[in-house]
Amino acid sequence: MLAISYFENVMRIPDEFVTATLETIYMTVLTCLIAFILGIIVGIILVLTQPNGLKENRIFYSILDKIVNIFRSIPFVIMMALLVNVTRGIVGTSIGTTAAIVPLVFATVPFYARQIQNALVEVNPGVIEAAEAMGLSTWDIVYRVYLKESLPAIIRVSALSIINVIGITAMAGTIGGGGLGNLAITRGYNRFQGDVTLVSTLIILVLVFISQAVSDYMMKKVEH
Repeated sequence: MLAISYFENVMRIPDEFVTATLETIYMTVLTCLIAFILGIIVGIILVLTQPNGLKENRIFYSILDKIVNIFRSIPFVIMMALLVNVTRGIVGTSIGTTAAIVPLVFATVPFYARQIQNALVEVNPGVIEAAEAMGLSTWDIVYRVYLKESLPAIIRVSALSIINVIGITAMAGTIGGGGLGNLAITRGYNRFQGDVTLVSTLIILVLVFISQAVSDYMMKKVEH
């Protein structure tokens, strides 16, 4: 009875928890789909154009590398403020779950691209040299060597990025992005309903644990 009385506020709004959870999943999945595609492309370009890369271009690499570093350094809350007009231009509004995806993608792409770059550079240079000697084209080497050889590392960094996205979706919710973060602040913190904040946090943790468990399973499949 004590537990039920403590979670009294939670029991009153089960539908809001379901909606908020679905919004968080929606933001996470869509952000990851878009950001991972763009991040892999940027990561590959960084590897190819870096010093001693297959398509070495020091000037282009230096510019792209600095852009990635700059966007990685901007705190997410500030990123959302900076991209208000961009977000409004893309989705027609700067408030709401869909609108939050725009700054989420901008924040995730440079982070993920750097992780992809780090994963790809771990590939044995000897394997790459052998592929070049066989006459494989640059994109054949990217697909058959870089991506296949570094697949376990890519899965690992993808899991890390998904967890990061789940975390910043909660931050997006605090300023009108919807999801569990929004519920925890508007219902839990602002109305002094500690049980709402607690349960919102627990659901976020469950989503993180599920993501990690899935990635661990995939890594075991790949490595064996």
